[in-house]
Amino acid sequence: MTTTVEYIRYRIALDDQQAFEASYARAAEALSASPECIDYELARCEEEKERYILRIRWTSVDAHLNGFRKGEHFPAFFSAIRPYVTAIEEMQHYTVTDVAGTGKAAEDS
Repeated sequence: MTTTVEYIRYRIALDDQQAFEASYARAAEALSASPECIDYELARCEEEKERYILRIRWTSVDAHLNGFRKGEHFPAFFSAIRPYVTAIEEMQHYTVTDVAGTGKAAEDS
């Protein structure tokens, strides 16, 4: 299956991070219920603690833009994350290439 990966980069002040993560925990309910969403994860940067990246795998760009965004689950998603829209530094769709694999540590776990 060809998938589209959406990356959203945020810069969130340290004193707002707990609320930000709680907002995304609520928004995740809409992502989990969406038939267009394959999976998602929110990661916080180790070196620059105010940076976050949200990775969402969609079945396609069209499914994201015309399915999810125009569907029943988007209003709840957007309502949860609305206060953080101005903190977005990048929001783009990427196509996964054939370059992928696992590292040695995967064998040990």
